Amino acid sequence: MPRAHNLEIQGEVLHLTHRCHNRKRLLKFARDRDAYRSRLREALGQYAVGLLDYCLTCNHIHLLVEAEERREISGLMQKVAGETARAYNRRKARQNAFWGDNYHATVVEGGGYLWRCLVYIELNMVRCGVVGHPRDWEWVGYREIIGERQRYRLLDLERLVRRLGAASLEEVRRNLETTLSQRIAEGLLAREGCWTESLAVGSRAFLSAVEPQIQSRREIRVEEVASELWALRESPIPYGLECPLKIVAKA
Repeated sequence: MPRAHNLEIQGEVLHLTHRCHNRKRLLKFARDRDAYRSRLREALGQYAVGLLDYCLTCNHIHLLVEAEERREISGLMQKVAGETARAYNRRKARQNAFWGDNYHATVVEGGGYLWRCLVYIELNMVRCGVVGHPRDWEWVGYREIIGERQRYRLLDLERLVRRLGAASLEEVRRNLETTLSQRIAEGLLAREGCWTESLAVGSRAFLSAVEPQIQSRREIRVEEVASELWALRESPIPYGLECPLKIVAKA
């Protein structure tokens, strides 16, 4: 799987995912998800990163972020992940790894593409069958976007509205309520791997623009994963073979 260090892109929206070691449910208790969220809120005050949405599950996290400097995101993630692992291991008197690997980052084009990614993140725990609606899961951005969560907020809602190309926050709220209700009612909850396994997602023109800024030791290919939805992906490594020698250098 491509990792965050492959991306040298500045000023774009990134969908970050970070999984617990061996997909273990190390965040299964509310206290640990609360602690992660508190550390994330503190780190957002220290790094120039805008958080557009998030979802904390029992064994992985989703963050939708934007920053002008790529190193700001790296610093934030290192701080939150490191503090979370150390605190958990101290409490459990363990020395094993907490996170499975480095976090994965997918560049997401703004506007309608960003909207599709946000809805996908919001429906994560519904898709898993844990809750019937995002409002029933405390550790997701829904309540903050809708306006129900006023204290200890994390999201940069002004930046979210701008990146979505919406006229107002009220428009975003109305559309979110409508879209989530429709998706849930119609059972449109299937997993969409492009949001978590790709280097970038958006229009073909957008992918052509960002591809020169991505480093990879593998072949890179563009795929149409849905109608008018394109993903930039690394080709899998054949079993028993080393990484191809081709390198796509950044501009």
